[in-house]
Amino acid sequence: MEAHHGTAEEDLADISAVDVADWRLRIFALYANVRKLSVEDPAEAHTYWRHQRDLMFATHPASALSMADKGRFSGLKTADYDPIYRFHVPLTKEGAGREMSVETGTDGVVNFVRLGTFDLPEMGQLAVWKLRGYGGGIFVPFRDATAGQPGGSYGAGRYLLDTIKGAFHGVNGTGPDATFVLDFNFAYNPSCAYNEAWACPLPGPSNRLAVEIPVGELY
Repeated sequence: MEAHHGTAEEDLADISAVDVADWRLRIFALYANVRKLSVEDPAEAHTYWRHQRDLMFATHPASALSMADKGRFSGLKTADYDPIYRFHVPLTKEGAGREMSVETGTDGVVNFVRLGTFDLPEMGQLAVWKLRGYGGGIFVPFRDATAGQPGGSYGAGRYLLDTIKGAFHGVNGTGPDATFVLDFNFAYNPSCAYNEAWACPLPGPSNRLAVEIPVGELY
């Protein structure tokens, strides 16, 4: 795992704890609705997700956009829904137990332990991480062949799952037969893609895919 370091462009101290809490509550509610809608129509859930995120980025005081960027904002660049990038995959034990520490500019050292691996058909493997510390959470960042390319995705990578922030699409079944819903159409950029004042753990070698993932939020 890598960390994004940058010079703060906007003082995050201006964002109140109440605003951050409200952002988190709205994001959790957003993904709860996405999971419900996806049962019948993932594409409809995706349209809803795009609209709500555009609205939050444009208007919410805890948005990663600076005030100047909000004034120019016309919507996040997000690809149309493609069902071939939605998967149901088990979590294997490959790599489980590996520990990793990421030093960030604002959050100090963030510790992770690997839960295992997602094997994606014809795409490769992604390490699955648990955030060690208060709140826990499953974290799956990734970087694909579109990263940093013209018309492609954010060069440092995107997030697929981050349950401590509500970004989760569900699990089918229980125990060793359980499968996780992985939908790359809902991949999104970390906050540091829009404002270097934010500290973002980013994909390391075990979270990089050699193929192109041309869906989700682009850059």
